[in-house]
Amino acid sequence: MNRNYLKLIPALALILLVSCVSKKKFIALQDELASCNEQLGKSGMSLNDYMNRLQKCQADADANKSDLSHAMDKAKDLRSQLDDCKNQRDKQMTQVGDLTVLTKSANDNMKETLEQLAKKDQYIHLLQAAKSKADSLNLALAVNLKGQLAQGLDDQDVNINVDKTVVMINLSDKMLYTSGSANLSPKANEVLGKIAQIINARPDLEVMVEGYTDNVKIKNDCVKDNWDLSVKRATAVVRVLQTKYNIDPNRLIAAGRGEFNTLASNDTPEGRSTNRRTRIIILPKLNQFYDLLDPDKVPK
Repeated sequence: MNRNYLKLIPALALILLVSCVSKKKFIALQDELASCNEQLGKSGMSLNDYMNRLQKCQADADANKSDLSHAMDKAKDLRSQLDDCKNQRDKQMTQVGDLTVLTKSANDNMKETLEQLAKKDQYIHLLQAAKSKADSLNLALAVNLKGQLAQGLDDQDVNINVDKTVVMINLSDKMLYTSGSANLSPKANEVLGKIAQIINARPDLEVMVEGYTDNVKIKNDCVKDNWDLSVKRATAVVRVLQTKYNIDPNRLIAAGRGEFNTLASNDTPEGRSTNRRTRIIILPKLNQFYDLLDPDKVPK
């Protein structure tokens, strides 16, 4: 029995030894576990701190991305404004060039206009001189006619006046014609002879003869109406000036005015007598007027 206890002693000792070794190892493992837990806690805190910093960096990155996008949009807008400024500058440069051309053109036009005004001023002076000369000649012609026609004639039968560039001689019908006809009286030949002398002395003038009547209707075998009578009377005068006094027919014009263009009222015998007349108009030839109106024919 005692022997058996003795045998057990080593086994118990071994167990105790093993037990002591395991307890130390366990304690060591516990310490190591505690250290690992502590390190794990620290690592967790570091991980949380890292995650926080990562989130902050992500937020900063998002903010920077937004700022970058905004900056890019602003840069794009500035680039567009710059392009507009360049376009405006190009347009202004073009306008400046156009203005330079226009200014030169305007200067040339102004110079040409001044030259034209000078020519027109010269032309106006020429017209004024021509008018003054024509008025003087017509006034002298009227005085001459009055002097010649006044001899042996009643002033009431002859009226001479100057209107602008023409001399007009109004002759009463009783001086020239037999009543109600276009037949010339002997007295008419005397009057027309005196007028013919003046006309022949001025070959640069034309002569228009106008016949007028009153408003009393007339119709017979020889005359259809007042129009017809006025034309026949004017034609009779023109024919005598041509055939008897040798006035160039190219200078003669015959016209009938009928009962119109009255000088007085037809309501009285005196008024009707005034309206029954023949008017002889002595005027410059039309080509002379055309020459005056042509700037190219202005003397240099």
